[in-house]
Amino acid sequence: MKSPGESPSGSSSSGAVCIKNARVFDGVSHKLSAPTTVVTADGKIAAIGKDAEVPAGARAIDAAGRTLTPGFIDAHCHLMLQPVVSDMLGTDAFYHAYRGAEIAKLYLSRGFTTVRDTGGNTFSLKRAIDEGRVQGPRIYPSGPIISQTSGHGDFTPMNEPCALVGGNRDQMQDIGHLLVVNGVQEMLVAARYVLGRGASQVKIAVGGGCASERDPLDVVEFTPEEIEAAVMAAANWNTYVATHVYNTTGIRRAVEAGVKTIEHANLIDEPTLALMKEKKVWLSPQVSVYVVEPHGFAPAQMEKFAQAKAGLDEMFDLTKKLGFADIAFGTDIITNPQAIADIGDEFVHRTKWFSNGEVLAQATGNNGRMLALSGPRNPYPAPLGVIKEGAWADLLLIEGDPVVDLSVLTDPEKNLVIIMKDGKLVKNLLSAD
Repeated sequence: MKSPGESPSGSSSSGAVCIKNARVFDGVSHKLSAPTTVVTADGKIAAIGKDAEVPAGARAIDAAGRTLTPGFIDAHCHLMLQPVVSDMLGTDAFYHAYRGAEIAKLYLSRGFTTVRDTGGNTFSLKRAIDEGRVQGPRIYPSGPIISQTSGHGDFTPMNEPCALVGGNRDQMQDIGHLLVVNGVQEMLVAARYVLGRGASQVKIAVGGGCASERDPLDVVEFTPEEIEAAVMAAANWNTYVATHVYNTTGIRRAVEAGVKTIEHANLIDEPTLALMKEKKVWLSPQVSVYVVEPHGFAPAQMEKFAQAKAGLDEMFDLTKKLGFADIAFGTDIITNPQAIADIGDEFVHRTKWFSNGEVLAQATGNNGRMLALSGPRNPYPAPLGVIKEGAWADLLLIEGDPVVDLSVLTDPEKNLVIIMKDGKLVKNLLSAD
């Protein structure tokens, strides 16, 4: 990949760009437009249409009928959690930072210009990307996952004494990827801490998880009062709580407490999904993570992944039955950089339940609307995931028509011919006119 703002010839691409003869997927409609023109300037989409006004000196690119889409958004990723578990627990923050920067660049090379990081210490990585020091997507950071003792985010060694008798925190807490709290007071401290560090939303774990050793998927974590405390702390900062949970009891407890997104939900039942729809709570599911086995996991953890995978059919069938439309696109890939390199598979896996247009909209316009839930805490306050005037100029030019064949996204090196972020050409396989 070229450096940000660098074209194949080395000339600057930071000014206005005119992309003509592009068939546009705008992130909202599930079909492509007739060939048209999109103009970007000052990091935003400035004009759309055959008669769009083109600034003097704008760089002209002929799309030649290729597909232009918004940059993709991963609504549930973990940039910092890609080393195998033994490396995560046995290395220092410097190693984690180097690996995180590497993964951020990989995401961008796959067309993901924005991610919502739902657990991990990405605050400095986000700053470095925003300052142009390293390549990567826009990051909506959650900071550390907030968990209870023996919850989804507690990786304290089994032989470590209880905190009540002087036991120590685990390495993942020391580095800032996780926070273990108990009680309303500690929840308030944790939520306020991550918000003060710059979290765009708070992430808590309200049920058992696949990656954790202690808690089966049916376990419910945090009391209603603890969850309500997190929601209140987030609301006081004019943002929201995202919630890890698979089982129905935990989902219902979280929804009733006021959370705005449910992450996973593989074991949900119909009445609870109907409650989510009534309360306008987003469903943020993933598929690939249950198809590609994570590295370095124990048999008991893999059994939980299999259980979660088995629930996907019923969950997605229920969304169709209830007309549930607020569905995000995320991957939740951990300990597996190769799966991120193959992230285009997530698009194809979802076609078991959704049309190609629906899947593309989930990864663009849907995710953009969900990210906007962070309100004043939105670190990039302009529309994302859509091609319309005033939106961020995060664009992909694709060889082929993903509305017809999503498999073109499984070969990003060849078929992502242009990657633009913030109006700058990060990748360009075409020659300028």
